[in-house]
Amino acid sequence: MSTRTARPPKGDSPSPELTAAQAALAAEHASVYGYSTLGGLLDGKRRSEADAAYDGHRARRDALSRTVRDLGGTPVAAEAAYALPFAVSDAPAAERLAAVLEDRVAGVYADLVRACEGPLRKEAAGALREAAVRSARWRGGNVAFPGLAERAAGADPAATGPVEAAGADGTR
Repeated sequence: MSTRTARPPKGDSPSPELTAAQAALAAEHASVYGYSTLGGLLDGKRRSEADAAYDGHRARRDALSRTVRDLGGTPVAAEAAYALPFAVSDAPAAERLAAVLEDRVAGVYADLVRACEGPLRKEAAGALREAAVRSARWRGGNVAFPGLAERAAGADPAATGPVEAAGADGTR
């Protein structure tokens, strides 16, 4: 994902591109953590899918770290642990968590698509597409316009997410 080497002048606010890339990186950190918690509850094909998603999120996380540095920022660090949105004690809950993780990461990639252009936009759109496909597989169905939740004017995109709108929280 690393595509630029220009650095913003010192003292300037971070660019919308950098802010969105940092939010995407934070979401990837959370996704890596989430997938590490659910893998042991799945077996067979679902375990293989979880392993592939885990590896994919790790690769995206690493690429985003480089992108943030290229944009002049210091990559946001991963938290030591993340609060899961609900208890995950069996395979159906693990699959539901995977759908939530993918919906959340799709939301931040939608923000990154809106905030950038050129090769970074193309990479972000690809990541959004991958998250939407994984979410649909975990959920057993898809949603219209994945990653695009209604956002209040002026709302922080990192504070709102598509999870509730997409029904991934278990409601429909």
